[in-house]
Amino acid sequence: MAHPSQLGFQDAASPVMEELLHFHDHTLMIVFLISTLVLYIIVAMVTTKLTNKFILDSQEIEIIWTLLPAMILILIALPSLRILYLMDEINDPHLTIKAMGHQWYWSYEYTDYEDLGFDAYMTPTQDLTPGQFRLLETDHRMVIPVESPVRVLVSADDVLHSWSVPSLGIKMDAVPGRLNQTAFITSRPGVFYGQCSEICGANHSFMPIVVEAVPLEHFENWTSLMLEDT
Repeated sequence: MAHPSQLGFQDAASPVMEELLHFHDHTLMIVFLISTLVLYIIVAMVTTKLTNKFILDSQEIEIIWTLLPAMILILIALPSLRILYLMDEINDPHLTIKAMGHQWYWSYEYTDYEDLGFDAYMTPTQDLTPGQFRLLETDHRMVIPVESPVRVLVSADDVLHSWSVPSLGIKMDAVPGRLNQTAFITSRPGVFYGQCSEICGANHSFMPIVVEAVPLEHFENWTSLMLEDT
């Protein structure tokens, strides 16, 4: 969960998000080093009155400042490609959930169970209980087991939406007539919040997503209660 004056990302709750945080720190350090070097060169060029004819026309320097950026781009591209393939990998999911975007709420269907589905509307401010977050809480949470591969099938019923949970490293577009899929594994129990990240209309910012990761035993009890209610 993000907090006021936070400068970085939310704490990672999945292995993919941990990789994304490491890649962000890796790239940011390279950007800092390049910015420091460029700033030093600008200050040196502005403040000094000395010139060197061997520097003004040097093949060696041109070779260096051609090869060095290429090496830096390789150092950034290789980890990036690795994470892209990791994010696209879906191996034998234990649970499949279909998330359908509507104006303006989400509906979830647990396809491995018969008749297990529900709509998730934003909880109005006047109905919030102490400890709940305004504009982020829903009347029904998407409950999943911890440390189990979960596949999410994302689509929309009317306009473009986007199913996004930052702490899990997930952002998948919901397109009418198209079925997109993504997968994740939660590394710890907890409640993780997200919102529709597509400008889908007037109430675009009022489509919260709440994912609750619980131990497998609690998840089985929850599914039993939900099936009894239906």
